[in-house]
Amino acid sequence: MGPGPTVSYEKPPAAVALVATTAEVLARPELDEDLLAPWERHRLAGIRVPGRRDDVVAARLLLRLCASRVTGLPPRDVAPAQRCPGCGRDGHGRPYLPDHPGLGVSYSHADGLAAAVVGPGPVGIDVEPLTRRPGPVSVLRRLLPHDEVDAARAGPDPGPALLRLWVRREALFKAGTDDVRLTEWTDRRRAAVVALAGADADGAAGAPVPPLSFGQAPPSGR
Repeated sequence: MGPGPTVSYEKPPAAVALVATTAEVLARPELDEDLLAPWERHRLAGIRVPGRRDDVVAARLLLRLCASRVTGLPPRDVAPAQRCPGCGRDGHGRPYLPDHPGLGVSYSHADGLAAAVVGPGPVGIDVEPLTRRPGPVSVLRRLLPHDEVDAARAGPDPGPALLRLWVRREALFKAGTDDVRLTEWTDRRRAAVVALAGADADGAAGAPVPPLSFGQAPPSGR
């Protein structure tokens, strides 16, 4: 199927963010692996660990579900692409929707978890298991602002604080800018920490879009 017409909107659509376990995504009948494009299946062939492969598939399918809910298209008609801003080549790098240039897209996966967001402007999302502890600190200090790392380490529970810092910075990195709203919350049902950058809810006076975890879960805020 060739690329469809570029779609424009009189009014920007509301963003949709979804968080789920990999098993939840793969169990949904409308989200079959056959939806993936040939270039995506080619990349999957290089993943030797079955669990990691399932996570990647789930995240890519969840992105299609988000895009479907935003655009009104069936998931089968959503065709994400990727382009590397560094080398300019397709097939890797930041995801985007060629037919919807006004929409930002992002996805994440980690150890049985998947998350995705589609919405107007720059967006980014990151998910990690609650039990994960990023580190070592020497690496974190190279990748994250020193003052934020030191503040997290100085608190009463540095492990979870560093994890929240990590997912927030990852979400902003995926959005490509620090100048967007940032929301972070804990999905206790799925034992996950999630951060969402950008993606204001349509008509909600700038309030962040509620995270849809296949069931509502209110964000805890920044």
